[in-house]
Amino acid sequence: MLTKNKFWPKRVPRTITPSQTPLWDNLAISAKRYPDKAAVVFFGSVLTYAQLLQKAEHLAAYLYRLGVKKGDRVVLNMQNCPQLIVAHWAILRANAVVVPVNPMNRAEELKHYITDPDAKVAITTGDLAAELALANDALEPSLRLNHLIVTQFTDAFDANVNGEDALPVAWHDWLLTRHTLPIMQGAVVHNWVDALACQDVPPLLTVKPADLAILPYTSGTTGLPKGCMHTQASIMHNAVSSNLWLGGSSEGVTLAVVPMFHITGMVSVMHASIYSGATLVLMPRWDRELAGRLISRYQVTHWTNIPTMVIDLMGSPNFEQYDLTSLINIGGGGAAMPQAVAQRLFEQFGLRYVEGYGLTETAAPSHTNPPDAPKQQCLGIPVIGTDSRVIDPETLAEMPQGEQGEIIMNGPQIFSGYWKRADATKAVFIEIDGKSFFRSGDLGHIDEDGYFFITDRLKRMINASGFKVWPAEVEALMFRHPAIQEACIISTQDAYRGESVKAVVVLRTTHKQTTEQDIIDWCRDNMAVYKMPRTVQFVDALPKSGSGKVMWRTLQDAEKV
Repeated sequence: MLTKNKFWPKRVPRTITPSQTPLWDNLAISAKRYPDKAAVVFFGSVLTYAQLLQKAEHLAAYLYRLGVKKGDRVVLNMQNCPQLIVAHWAILRANAVVVPVNPMNRAEELKHYITDPDAKVAITTGDLAAELALANDALEPSLRLNHLIVTQFTDAFDANVNGEDALPVAWHDWLLTRHTLPIMQGAVVHNWVDALACQDVPPLLTVKPADLAILPYTSGTTGLPKGCMHTQASIMHNAVSSNLWLGGSSEGVTLAVVPMFHITGMVSVMHASIYSGATLVLMPRWDRELAGRLISRYQVTHWTNIPTMVIDLMGSPNFEQYDLTSLINIGGGGAAMPQAVAQRLFEQFGLRYVEGYGLTETAAPSHTNPPDAPKQQCLGIPVIGTDSRVIDPETLAEMPQGEQGEIIMNGPQIFSGYWKRADATKAVFIEIDGKSFFRSGDLGHIDEDGYFFITDRLKRMINASGFKVWPAEVEALMFRHPAIQEACIISTQDAYRGESVKAVVVLRTTHKQTTEQDIIDWCRDNMAVYKMPRTVQFVDALPKSGSGKVMWRTLQDAEKV
């Protein structure tokens, strides 16, 4: 059943009528309505909606010339930049399927993203092209790409930009270098500028709501990454519902810093903004000073982020110089927002940090907090059209309110299954009350108000002398310590207890004198003794994925060596 939560935003419908138009029409309609409005801003250079539409149509025609047909998968491997948006929509306009790839992947990993989706065309930036070439050349000839389109970052902005839009000095070599196009075995390498000069007519737009649109891959915590099949309809649903939930409009200005190869940045940021005709202010990577300047200069209204970004920005010595008063919505996911930081945001700016939750399989949000009544360190409530429950992971029986179980969900945004993996698909879907539910693999509970809270991943649990310790809970508690900037909880072997709790900690620069014993003593005073870390390791930084999530498994695997 759909949620009847008493905190449901009164202005938001509980369900929406499914759109029968393809995703491409969202850009086409916004361009028709607002042709001269800024669609994308990148280091001071502006791409209007009319220009974005034209570039996407030209590239779509070029893809068609290269042999891309309806349903073909095209690899898109880029950091945030205008070319990523142009290429993404061009692939959709060519009736093809976008395969977004994390630009941090190296050649050995990239081979899977070429062979698994049977891709024959890829689009990338000059700094990544050589790695794609290495991957491609290592494959059997029949598995290789046929074409690679390469753009340079400076194809999209003025290299001499200065002032508030200026590049961080550390990015100069990366963004300003014009890389030589690689030579690839069995593949033709094309220059982006030449591709956009194509004057051919794009193919007839023939995709329907049920057709495959996006094939993002899971993080691959077990085995090779799996492609999640998302249709035009599943992506459209969350593009529309994200706008309704967060009050998106054509007057919105979105800071796009979460990576758009990732499902959250792709759907909740890019697709949602294009649908409403908003302006996207792009950042290719996180830099707190640049973020502060851009929010101030462009009067950003919406900022989806990772909580660590907010923590970092607020820790800047220049923070008081930045104007955050234009923000009307700030929120994100991937990690819990520390209560102290959320409270400071509210007290200083009147902003309530809206946490949400979703997976690649759910096209980003399946749950999010009501903007007017958010709870901290909480997933929120099921979003528009979504039925979510908590079940016993073994018996599949629904758990009573307040009791822990596995979170499952049914809704229009749920993926169709894993690409070429019928076995894996079957394993994550169950039928309850005649409906198909996706098993998230995340453990949580529902409180008395109908809000969902996550406890942890189903398999991420520490058993200390029979006591079950859930790392996410311990991490949330440790964030209250004034010296702790970030913390990740893992298990360590203990001859007596079987497993013990270990904390890997990043200290704030103002508290470098803090000792391991200081942390342990504080934990003993602030949490049940069985939960407290028995050992503490200080590090300069925690390993993070391209989307900003802490890679706890990397730390856990290192502990086992």
